[in-house]
Amino acid sequence: MKKLLSILLILMVSSTVAVFAVGQYEEGVGKRTVVFDSRLWTPPHEQEYVINEVLVPFGRENNCIVSFSIIDDDTLLKRAKLQKETNNVTTDLVIAYCARFNDWVKGGYIEDLTSYVRSWTDRSFAPGINSMAVINGRQYFIPIASDVYLLCANKKALKYLPAGADVQDLTWEEFADWAVAMARGEGEGKVAVTGVPEKALIYQVGGIALSYGAGFPDVSSSGAVKAWEIMVKMRNAFTPTVMTYDSLVAPMKRGEAWLTWAHVANVGEIYGSNPAQYVIAPVPGGPAGKGSIAGTQGFAIPKGSPNKDLAVKLIEYITRPGMMLKIAKGAGGWIPPVSEAVAMLGDTTQDEVIKKAIDVMDHGKLSFIPPAYTGGGNWGKIKHVYDDIANKFLESGRVDTGYLRTMQNKIEGYK
Repeated sequence: MKKLLSILLILMVSSTVAVFAVGQYEEGVGKRTVVFDSRLWTPPHEQEYVINEVLVPFGRENNCIVSFSIIDDDTLLKRAKLQKETNNVTTDLVIAYCARFNDWVKGGYIEDLTSYVRSWTDRSFAPGINSMAVINGRQYFIPIASDVYLLCANKKALKYLPAGADVQDLTWEEFADWAVAMARGEGEGKVAVTGVPEKALIYQVGGIALSYGAGFPDVSSSGAVKAWEIMVKMRNAFTPTVMTYDSLVAPMKRGEAWLTWAHVANVGEIYGSNPAQYVIAPVPGGPAGKGSIAGTQGFAIPKGSPNKDLAVKLIEYITRPGMMLKIAKGAGGWIPPVSEAVAMLGDTTQDEVIKKAIDVMDHGKLSFIPPAYTGGGNWGKIKHVYDDIANKFLESGRVDTGYLRTMQNKIEGYK
């Protein structure tokens, strides 16, 4: 009975979202429907752009409709398993995160797309990014968007920048000094991190730690200790309402926060709202380089897809260089992992965001989320470990290395 209820819940959640998406295409009644489920483009404005500027035109061109749904990675995998076990595959196309690619292949859920990619001679997928999509020598995934973290500052913050510091080439020590000077000068903190539990703090602290030679997720190595020391140095430099932030976009756009380091899509949204008000730059660095957590998302086609031909056409359509760049710019500033698309970058606001992100991707000290930690909801638990450490250290004003070793052991237990 418990298993049956779980199956019904998965079906109810996915079908509710899909029906809503289909309802947006009035001209699609009676046509073939491509069921497209994605963990990418979760913000409403990104979804709206992709639906109106990409999926609707594709549907008109191919006499079909595209039912587009946003579904998290765990649910995508559970539903793929269920559809395979019941021999009732209803999904035509998915976008998953790179840390879960192996799970899809090991489960036998997806098609080998090697022959299709080889036939598309007008586009070249970035080798480093594409290497994650090729498993056992076969192209099971096709990259669609990559991401890193960038610095974003309100220009009001620049008067507090340390003497001689270059905002385009900061160290984390300079960043911390900047944050502290700003808090003193303004009478309150102006730096934003995501204070709501299980959000982006793990990536913000993780990027600092990478800059000092740490791994990820790593809270106790010497590099990680340095990251926590920098966070503690800034303990009075965060905004008074920082614990309410589940995103960095709103506080930066409202002007209550003046300085942050955030996901490229978030920075693209902030900067694009008023380019004259902000400065963007690569994330600060340390002895090991400019540290950033990075990510890549990829297309896959489930085995047994009822509309495989249209799913292949949709991937081909979206990964055309011009379309890849259009989506990257229109949906937040994601890095397009196609060389020909990158070559088409110009001088617009969103082009600038993408160029900064490519700089970090090409020259930064990067880490992706390790697949070993992602199953069974464990990544949320690991995020909570980082939240707990931050709360303890920022309240006490000191770094406890013994506590960090204990918490690292806790993280290792989630493998």
